[in-house]
Amino acid sequence: MNPSTIGIDISKDWLDAHRLSDSASRRFANDKAGRRALIKWLSATPAKLVVFEPTGPYHCALERALDAAALPFAKVNPRQARRFAEAAGKLAKTDRADAAMLARMGEVLKVEARPCVSRNMADLKELHLARSALVKDRTAARNRAKSLTITLLLRQNATDLAEIGEKIRKSKLQRRKS
Repeated sequence: MNPSTIGIDISKDWLDAHRLSDSASRRFANDKAGRRALIKWLSATPAKLVVFEPTGPYHCALERALDAAALPFAKVNPRQARRFAEAAGKLAKTDRADAAMLARMGEVLKVEARPCVSRNMADLKELHLARSALVKDRTAARNRAKSLTITLLLRQNATDLAEIGEKIRKSKLQRRKS
């Protein structure tokens, strides 16, 4: 059988997959057992490329599973995928339809597979995002302190600032260990 392009629509709970060569579609749970079943299903037919959109934290485990199974994959920009669907006249927005459209997009646009980001790089990115959020929280608390007049609120805000400062300090230590 010829290698096929596979589209996968990812949600918090589900992985909807569509194989372009025979139009087979399957739904798998977005958990460890579901990803194993998906990899087994993908292994039944040689996969030329697996195409999906990054979906916040919900695609990361799938990306690792595909990489571990040595399956070629490509993450495509969601806006580009939506525009491809609109250009193709496919305005239906269901998980199965999205998976089929991603498979067609990968085939028609000859999307290229990209290597998986290393675990260390993914961890560093996550730490950086968490630290950035803490810095924003610290700035907001400092700004809030300028307008507070009630002693109780000033004390609570000071406690919040101390906790945020401690978390930032710990995140610096964690980054050095990574």
